[in-house]
Amino acid sequence: IRLLASTVLKENVFVYGKKIYQQVLGGAMGSSFTLTLANIFMWKWQKELVRRQDMTGEYYGRYIDDVFMTWNKSENVLKQILENANTWHPNIKLEYKISKSLPFLDVLLTNSNGTLSTSVYHKPAAEP
Repeated sequence: IRLLASTVLKENVFVYGKKIYQQVLGGAMGSSFTLTLANIFMWKWQKELVRRQDMTGEYYGRYIDDVFMTWNKSENVLKQILENANTWHPNIKLEYKISKSLPFLDVLLTNSNGTLSTSVYHKPAAEP
């Protein structure tokens, strides 16, 4: 399985501008195999975090590699957890935003004094 995975990730080719290129690292997120690998990585990463969230009544949601979660403890502790996850693999880096209002997929979630509200969110690139 490891040899097959390595072959798929190292022998990936694509066409751009009528030229054939070899992708030497990683794979396209449109590939079902790469999507499966992303889900495995995120599952490993989220196991402990979700356990903590469940114990404290916090919310955690994920769609492939997009995560939304609530956190009522120290912002520094959260940053330490996220930065620690960024040490697991040299080519995978988690980006995060901490705010009272954040987009997640097509929803804008806003925390108003502990009450979460939602509204429709359109990514700027998706505007007509």
